[in-house]
Amino acid sequence: MCEGMSRRRVLGIGGALGLVAATGLSTAAALARRPSMTGAVLRSAVPLPPPFQAPLPIPAVLEPVGDGRYEITQREAVAEILPGLKTPLWTYEGTFPGPTIESRRGRPITVTHRNELPVPTVVHLHGGRTPASSDGYPTDLVLPHGHTASHAMHDPRAVVTTLTRDYTFPLDQRPALLWYHDHRMDFTAPAIWRGLAGLHVVRDDDEDDLGLPAGDRELPLMICDRAFAADGGLAYPALDPALRERPGVHAAYLGGVLGDVILVNGAPWPVHEVDAARYRLRVLNASNARHYELAAVTDDGRPVPLVQIGSDQGLLAAPVPHHRLPIAPAERYDVVIDFSQVRPGGRVRLINHLGADRTRDVMAFHVTRRAPDDSRVPDVLSTDLPTWRRSEATTVRDFSFRAGHTPHGRGWVIGGLPFDPTRTDVATTLGATEVWRLIADVHHPVHLHLVGFRVLSRGGRPPLPHDAGLKDTVSLRPGEAVEIITRFDGYRGRYLFHCHNAEHEDMGMMANLEIT
Repeated sequence: MCEGMSRRRVLGIGGALGLVAATGLSTAAALARRPSMTGAVLRSAVPLPPPFQAPLPIPAVLEPVGDGRYEITQREAVAEILPGLKTPLWTYEGTFPGPTIESRRGRPITVTHRNELPVPTVVHLHGGRTPASSDGYPTDLVLPHGHTASHAMHDPRAVVTTLTRDYTFPLDQRPALLWYHDHRMDFTAPAIWRGLAGLHVVRDDDEDDLGLPAGDRELPLMICDRAFAADGGLAYPALDPALRERPGVHAAYLGGVLGDVILVNGAPWPVHEVDAARYRLRVLNASNARHYELAAVTDDGRPVPLVQIGSDQGLLAAPVPHHRLPIAPAERYDVVIDFSQVRPGGRVRLINHLGADRTRDVMAFHVTRRAPDDSRVPDVLSTDLPTWRRSEATTVRDFSFRAGHTPHGRGWVIGGLPFDPTRTDVATTLGATEVWRLIADVHHPVHLHLVGFRVLSRGGRPPLPHDAGLKDTVSLRPGEAVEIITRFDGYRGRYLFHCHNAEHEDMGMMANLEIT
């Protein structure tokens, strides 16, 4: 095992001491080596529109081309995101976000992706319980016509195709909001920034029968930030603007890239007309590096509760009310908001308490009329959550997530090592239950492919309220140690775990998990 990836049990300590335990540094040295912040703001070079003018777009649902078969073309497109400006994008099916795939639990589907972009791509279904051959490993490239697989040449296990690839998803998993996005080696961050992201909803009969808000009162909200260049294009500080050979960003943005425009479903600070009734908001943070602390408030400052009913991997056991809900990159939260307490003509703003100036606003809801509402939020939402106990774990592992050196220079490492597709960092067996202790220097949203997990503790204390349920991404705060428990009962093969600050993962913060 490599440094920071030992099979050992450690005391439950948090803060800077957790960093010391993971790295062997003195307290002073550990604090000195922590970057001062995660993310730097990239400013737009164009005037920005006032908030709450653009209507909220709802991504189209992708129609199947046959029984359980879908086709998506990855291609360049141009959209008017800011009024009067044309923005070139890389897209799934010509739209940003890409079309939403609606599926049913236990009904397998196959999605054929065709790459008509100027660079290789990889598709990962984030949150999917997926065989390794369809998980979207970073070197399993889909090449455009006439392109060579330079990155895949360093990985003898890479499976490379030209123009198309079939991704098969068994969907033997709990109903949940998943999302699909590009996962190409070294270039995930700029590819997502340019538009390669879309939603995937898994449903089942039990959830349908709960009586939760549905139809027009179920709203997908893909929240992300971007910055715009003077010509209307998306600004991004890539070392290689063509995204072909040299990965990474300019030094000021090593901590992550933050934009100054908040988009929801591809629209800047949109507004949506709602009835005075309950709505289900299915929220994804699709930002590269920006964290949010979401709250709903009326124009006179009165808070409107956000009742959390689901997490990354589906419904909670019971509802959890929040006035503020933190959400890190790649996390998803399912919340119900009741607009019946707002008089018609009133407005509710969704705001970000971690934002400043224009990034404090996210979107608004305009309450237009009273209407019948037979929806409900049951006291019991789900009874099929796993009940893994710490005593069942056969292995306890420690992982440090921190700044370090990579073959490309300064970057980010796990256990002191940058990502190497030819190295096995963790080897485990199908069916094994393990406890992982994750320790951070700065903010790191840590994502495990294939499996969901439960949060056991933060800094030796109980999980926070928003940690409830089954997750696949957990937000580590600066200097924090978080314990999670999972069972590797999906499929055999090679998978990833990594930081989902997209700039961090491109600059080395990924590791291999081999399940045998």
